[in-house]
Amino acid sequence: MADNKDLLALTHEGENPKNYMGAVTPPIFMNSLHVFDTVKDYFDVDIFEDQFYYGRASNPTVTILEKKLAALEHGSRAVVFSAGMAACAATILAVCKTGSHIICVRESYGPVQHLLDEFLCEKMNVEVTYVVGKEVREFEEAIRPETDLIILESPSTLVCNVVDLKAVADLAKKHHIKTYIDNTYSTPLFQKPLDFGIDVVMHTMTKYIGGHSDLIGGVLISKDEEFMRKIMVQRDWFGGVLGPMEAWLAIRGLRTLDVRMQKHYETGMKVAQYLENHPKIERVFYTGLPSHPQYELARKQQSGECGLLSIEVKGDVSAVETFVDNLKIFEKGCSWGGFESLAIAFTYNWTEEQLAFHELNRNIVRLHCGLEGAENLIADLEQALNKI
Repeated sequence: MADNKDLLALTHEGENPKNYMGAVTPPIFMNSLHVFDTVKDYFDVDIFEDQFYYGRASNPTVTILEKKLAALEHGSRAVVFSAGMAACAATILAVCKTGSHIICVRESYGPVQHLLDEFLCEKMNVEVTYVVGKEVREFEEAIRPETDLIILESPSTLVCNVVDLKAVADLAKKHHIKTYIDNTYSTPLFQKPLDFGIDVVMHTMTKYIGGHSDLIGGVLISKDEEFMRKIMVQRDWFGGVLGPMEAWLAIRGLRTLDVRMQKHYETGMKVAQYLENHPKIERVFYTGLPSHPQYELARKQQSGECGLLSIEVKGDVSAVETFVDNLKIFEKGCSWGGFESLAIAFTYNWTEEQLAFHELNRNIVRLHCGLEGAENLIADLEQALNKI
């Protein structure tokens, strides 16, 4: 769970009620610009020192959120974006150039692979090597002289693969390669990749940081101050800034992140244990279970689990469809990390090529365990499994 410093970061970091008439909740600064007394005052503005002139470059509400997130991840600076994909793209474009080579874990977020394969490879002559990532030697064997970036997701959000973060970070530093990780699964409370040597951490704030399924946003965090200043300038150029309303919603979400994650962890474990022992379930993918093949590595890196897990249902594809369609509390949807429970037959309409690439079949169902209570969720799963 959160330590004392994390709790202060979640609640009070970056806030100063004296600046806004003693309000316990910071205001939403909806203005698009700031005005000045003199020409000199305008040109003396330094956005790197929490000063403001135009909303695309910086905003007071956004800055409060960034200070909290930087403190939580033990970074020097955080920069928030309009979406997780905007944050991911910003890192790639800041690090890579025409002719760069990228190593990416196979179980990375689907749109990231679309960005790599269908845009960067075609438009910028970037080359990508995909690795499973369970063994450090996979990364080592994939490195080329032109390798500039390693993209990680650990645990992965489909079948919960885990990467040895310190080993990969050490290898990358030896070869002067930047490392980037999507840390959305664990949140800043359960895993701090910067402390293992990873260069850049990304969170999709749409998920647990927001927590209420009412905002879209992303964030990059690093200990590399020079790199983060570059990211701030680049965000200004490309216009991917997070809006002040979304920043305020994320601040609200952070205030309850610790208590929500404790409940998601507790519920996820109970549901995973129930499903692991069910005769109609072939496999459960969840790093909290001792049966997970990388359980010991996960325990070294993660201090807790979230509510996201996947299962392989026994039977044919119609059994999967029957199971998911009969769920009542678990809604059918693609996202996760909010208060609500969700289910999606993730590989249901994959091509044979996609299935072969991931070495999976069509029976994989991803579940997000929300805040409706473990007993209620288990009862819902039980009645739906009984329909198969």
